[in-house]
Amino acid sequence: QISLLIAFISVNSSQWTDYTTYSYFQIVAMCDLVMILVFYVVHIFRIYRLLTCISWPLAEFLHYLIGTILLLIASIVAASKSYNLTGLVAGATFGFLATILCVLSIWSSYKVSCITQSTGKYH
Repeated sequence: QISLLIAFISVNSSQWTDYTTYSYFQIVAMCDLVMILVFYVVHIFRIYRLLTCISWPLAEFLHYLIGTILLLIASIVAASKSYNLTGLVAGATFGFLATILCVLSIWSSYKVSCITQSTGKYH
């Protein structure tokens, strides 16, 4: 979440050369930030116990999967259009870092929710 915030601030404080590219990057970063915050609130306040009609592991998996793909696309486009402007390069770099961290989060969520439930072991 911090790497997404740094990427957003870096792109926002730079001089843009291509409005559509960087506004897309900012929208993707902010949507990911908000959705990650929503899932944190759901887990912290245990809202998932009240809303049993939603499969929370599946919703979190789909969010991370779609958000990671969109963030990867936005980072690639931002890196290709940065024209060596340091703020835009930093934003794209932190976007790639956030993509890697989202992939790790997907893997850890899968590992915790699917593998431990299928073996019946809880650590």
